[in-house]
Amino acid sequence: MDQAEKLRSIIKANQINRPLARVIAVTSGKGGVGKSNTAINLAIQFRRMEKRVIILDADFGLANIEIMFGAVPKYNLYDLIYQGKSIRDIITWGPMDVGFISGGSGIAGMSNLDREYLNYIIQNLSELDTLTDVIIVDTGAGISDAVLEFLVSSGEILLITTPEPTSITDSYSLLKALNRHSRFKMENTQVKVIANRVDNEEDAADLFLKLNAVVTKYLKIPITYLGSVPRDEQLAKAVMQQSPISMQNPNAKSARAYEEIAMKLMDKEVSTSVPKRGMAAFFSHILAGRKK
Repeated sequence: MDQAEKLRSIIKANQINRPLARVIAVTSGKGGVGKSNTAINLAIQFRRMEKRVIILDADFGLANIEIMFGAVPKYNLYDLIYQGKSIRDIITWGPMDVGFISGGSGIAGMSNLDREYLNYIIQNLSELDTLTDVIIVDTGAGISDAVLEFLVSSGEILLITTPEPTSITDSYSLLKALNRHSRFKMENTQVKVIANRVDNEEDAADLFLKLNAVVTKYLKIPITYLGSVPRDEQLAKAVMQQSPISMQNPNAKSARAYEEIAMKLMDKEVSTSVPKRGMAAFFSHILAGRKK
């Protein structure tokens, strides 16, 4: 039995009669476009809809989610894999009981673990599906191998971009790299675009049309427009104060935009077959790729 088959058998055994969480990856073609801010504000909005939410900070080397949470996690994914901590040990609870897991450097060596230990890890990760309804994966920015691994393992991708020409170009470059990835399957992936820091809805629509035109012509990847977040001084102030705008000022125009986007995502969950892979399957997909 090869590594991929071994992982599949472990996952199948641990998913019997278990609920599966919805895994949403939030990404961007470049840094500084509001990716992490989007992740945490959507998490707050999901909590208002009585959804249980956990954010996995997979933006290794940065601590944007930690800063917004105002707390440094005691343990991270590395401690689960190599130090014997449980999944509950490594969850830090932030505002409105949004859970947060720091990825740390724990994933790098997972593909070298033996079957018995993999089973232990998968059992822990499967438990995460029972603790939450939605897992938001805050990836790094750009087209690094690590970012692409997270994206091909996610059935649902939120691509954050701004009207800046460089942001649109970098978003296209990210989708191009994703399209070329050996394990990317278009039919199993939904890419939804959020236009951030726009002056009006017309600018947001124009941004999406520009990106969609070049993607349709050269990549043939179907992308959909999810919504926009306006440029907002109140949001900038909230970031400086290390507080999610959706909590600090729920009536701010940016907070209302995040609320509308969250509602659209949940409406789509009801009306369409949004893929629910669960956290264990998400990581098994990553590990299978690393082994090849």
